[in-house]
Amino acid sequence: MAVVVEEKEQKEQKENEKEEEEAHPYAFHVSGPRNVAKPNWRDLINSSWKDTNYKRSVIACFIQAVYLLELDRQENRTVETALAPKWWMTFKYKLTQTLIDERDGSIFGAVLEWDQSAALADFVLIRPSGAPKAVLVLRGTLLKGPTIRRDIEDDLRFLAWESLKGSVRFKGASEALRTVAERYGSSNVCIAGHSLGAGFALQVGKALAKEGIYVDAHLFNPPSISIAMSLRNIGEKAGFAWKRLKSMLPSSSEPQADCDEEIKDNSLKSWLGNIYGDKASMGLKQWVPHLYVNNSDYICCHYTDPEGKTEENEANKENTGPTNGQVAAKLFVMSKGKQKFLEAHGLEQWWSDDLDLQLAINKSKLISRQLKSLYSLPASQVTKRPR
Repeated sequence: MAVVVEEKEQKEQKENEKEEEEAHPYAFHVSGPRNVAKPNWRDLINSSWKDTNYKRSVIACFIQAVYLLELDRQENRTVETALAPKWWMTFKYKLTQTLIDERDGSIFGAVLEWDQSAALADFVLIRPSGAPKAVLVLRGTLLKGPTIRRDIEDDLRFLAWESLKGSVRFKGASEALRTVAERYGSSNVCIAGHSLGAGFALQVGKALAKEGIYVDAHLFNPPSISIAMSLRNIGEKAGFAWKRLKSMLPSSSEPQADCDEEIKDNSLKSWLGNIYGDKASMGLKQWVPHLYVNNSDYICCHYTDPEGKTEENEANKENTGPTNGQVAAKLFVMSKGKQKFLEAHGLEQWWSDDLDLQLAINKSKLISRQLKSLYSLPASQVTKRPR
């Protein structure tokens, strides 16, 4: 009798957990996209992955899955009640690796790979064109007790130095991305992140691009504010003001000579840039990340600031900027008027049905600065005479 009662209680507990999962605000059928189709046989004829809106929505869902992986871990959810799997299984992907922060044991990223077995069950015989074989997804900050300390630590790292290379997460993400790129080929791999995760994705993708490994990158609400950037902006403005002041002072023969030397130096750089142009701009040509920002989100809104002209930019434009119509990144901007911060910075907006995006035409000052090293002519090439 006791056994029967116990079994009944266990059954009722499972039913209650199932009902809770179905009603959970983060359940896929509750807060997931409404008009994003599951892969089917029609994708063999006309792949949904070639639609930029579809691709953006699905990749945003993958990032949501990583947030939920960590929440599932924190709340001790079972395989039956876990919220995360639906966010990748719906699109015929499977979890092959979780990235663990060794400092607190939290999940900060995951590798999802195309699940051919699941696809066959829906008569999808091959992977649709445009669908990546593997996606490395990285979450942002979770304001929850078990992981908030390490998340904030990396937030402050970026705020202070505009670099995340000192974090264990940078190392783990780099190794994971390099592994799947070597296994499947970089053209079949994608990296994506939201907020802090987008900051990691941008810097990891850039580091691998310098090694000649170019992967598709999708960055949602990437951080754009740092003390280092603010100080650099102040320094640039002060330097520009000093140059303007000097230009107003009476000239002498010595400064004129310096000016002649500067002109010669710029001519030399331009000449070397023509010689090494293809090699110097190789990274830019082959690695163009996609950035998704909201004008009402003060964390990422500075990406929409256009690059203004300064004397330094004009002097070095042959050597430090995109040429021949090349672009540093594809910047998608959403503006719905004034929004609350949590709404403007949220991930859910990127798979919503009423999304109105504009591809920014102007050149972003911040993007150019962050990707500058990919297409700058190395100093060694400027100082050394070509043979």
